[in-house]
Amino acid sequence: QVQLVESGGGLVQPGGSLRLSCAASGSIVSIDTMGWYRQVPGKQRELVASINSGGSTNYADSVKARFAISRDNAKNMVYLQMNSLRPEDTAVYYCKLVGIIVFTNGPAYINDYWGQGTQVTVSS
Repeated sequence: QVQLVESGGGLVQPGGSLRLSCAASGSIVSIDTMGWYRQVPGKQRELVASINSGGSTNYADSVKARFAISRDNAKNMVYLQMNSLRPEDTAVYYCKLVGIIVFTNGPAYINDYWGQGTQVTVSS
């Protein structure tokens, strides 16, 4: 069984910073891409940032120059440093893993394995 556990969310004032962490554990053979997505009620989940095993990153236009994604391959962790936060950044933030996971029937390539999410609220 694989677990993705997010942490670091909370309440912050506009202009403030937060650092999200996601720890992947369990029967993981390899991780290709890890990413952060966010969702607000009534809207689709959207990509915030992703990083592949080689360190290449991808960001949503709305967070470029404010957010930074990084990962520690040895620890199977991914981080999201969020600076200059705005009220519109308020959402539940989810960690996603793309890679090979061992299931009961054997290993399989998974395109979207999700964590439970962590709430980020930006408000004065």
